[in-house]
Amino acid sequence: MRLIKFFGILILTLTIGACNDGSNLSKSKIESKMELSKKAKAIAVLESLETGSKEPIAYINPNKYIQHNLSVGDGLEGFGEVIKHAPPQGFKAKVIRAFEDGDFVFTHTEYDFFGPKIGFDVFRFENDLIVEHWDNLIEVQPANPSGRTQTDGATDITDIDKTTENKNIVKSFIDDVLLNHQNEKITDYINPTKYLQHNPVVADGLDGFGAAMKYFAENNLVMEYTKTHKVLGEGNFVLSMSEGKFGKGEHTSFYDLFRLENGKIVEHWDVISTIPSESEWKNKNGKF
Repeated sequence: MRLIKFFGILILTLTIGACNDGSNLSKSKIESKMELSKKAKAIAVLESLETGSKEPIAYINPNKYIQHNLSVGDGLEGFGEVIKHAPPQGFKAKVIRAFEDGDFVFTHTEYDFFGPKIGFDVFRFENDLIVEHWDNLIEVQPANPSGRTQTDGATDITDIDKTTENKNIVKSFIDDVLLNHQNEKITDYINPTKYLQHNPVVADGLDGFGAAMKYFAENNLVMEYTKTHKVLGEGNFVLSMSEGKFGKGEHTSFYDLFRLENGKIVEHWDVISTIPSESEWKNKNGKF
């Protein structure tokens, strides 16, 4: 509660100070803050982990911040606790991709956060303030058999008018192929000659996907999707948030980012992370 009060006082003090300054510069700064997109606000919050800037805290609702990272306490107090225990060299955060879908923003980020990591973050806004956060993190891995890393590849957002169509294609792909194992439909959704893969152990193309599935089967491993919780998108990029089982059957969170061209999936990034047992949770909001 002390931390929440501190941030509330800090935000109020900054606002009052700006309003009492009669200069045109201060007025333009206030207007600029008000005009920031949700995407810009989310990026600023992530980058503040590295810069130490206090200003982006004002983009989070101090009275309602629901945390789904199960290793972090709820509210601003939990966020502050993470910052408090930062290593001496601090954190690093480089946003590679950022997308906005209605009240949601989702990002693809490189971190040095208690070690190098790759993460997807999802933020929900109400009245232009962040009120909820989900994420999935994994350690940085070497390049995959096709030489691709977990974050390289296309970044340009196109086909904004096809956002809904592309989200529906990804949802149908997950329903048909990943949930219901209708593998004969895979080429209905994936372009077999253009499919680029950024999973750290899977090669490009459908041959790479098939080889990975064969390895799993031969070693009594599983990759089972049981439920899709969210499908978010902007233009040619779509993120799905799903749960299921992975490896030896561990309860797992799957975040998959797809790029589409002409109605087919042509590129894929993911973060697969084990969901800890409830006894280890630092909040009661659940992973999804």
